[in-house]
Amino acid sequence: MNKKIDQKIVGYKVVNEEQKAAEISQEAESNIIQMHEKVSRPEALAGSTYKIKTPMSDHAMYLTINDIVLNEGTDHELRRPFEIFLNSKNMDQYQWISALTRVISAVFRKGGDCTFLVEELKAIFDPQGGYFKSGGRFMPSLVAEIGWAIEDHLQKIGMMTKVEIPEHQQKIMDEKRADFEQSTAAPEEATDFPP
Repeated sequence: MNKKIDQKIVGYKVVNEEQKAAEISQEAESNIIQMHEKVSRPEALAGSTYKIKTPMSDHAMYLTINDIVLNEGTDHELRRPFEIFLNSKNMDQYQWISALTRVISAVFRKGGDCTFLVEELKAIFDPQGGYFKSGGRFMPSLVAEIGWAIEDHLQKIGMMTKVEIPEHQQKIMDEKRADFEQSTAAPEEATDFPP
């Protein structure tokens, strides 16, 4: 390896193996792609669709969240939400649904921590009152249910962790449920009312 020197030598240094390894690792880290607004949309995206059925509408809504995979095939592979769509046969609310999904998609594409959206959406209350889902969960509004669906999706892709109920609280809840079930079952057995 011969190099022709055609300028004055102004400095020198001895390069060792540790410095070469550090330079290589810095170069590898600089190639890591993070989510930002200039990331272009690939031809195909993987996603999930969630069905949202409310008692306030005859038709269900379908929430689709598509994810982009960054740094695919490397140790730094990340799956991040890229866009969101909400569709329904009921077009009464199309205007605000379209605006909401565009804003959420823009926040997803901007990069950074988008998990704050979940709490913001779940905090929306309908002035006409909410509704109960099957299983007994109260939904204060349709927007809050969209927030719950986004939270579920972010937990599935690893951006959020599922909050587990501490063991002592779960024990108290189980005791209260057993007491309630026992108190509601006892009067039915004690009555002489024909079946």
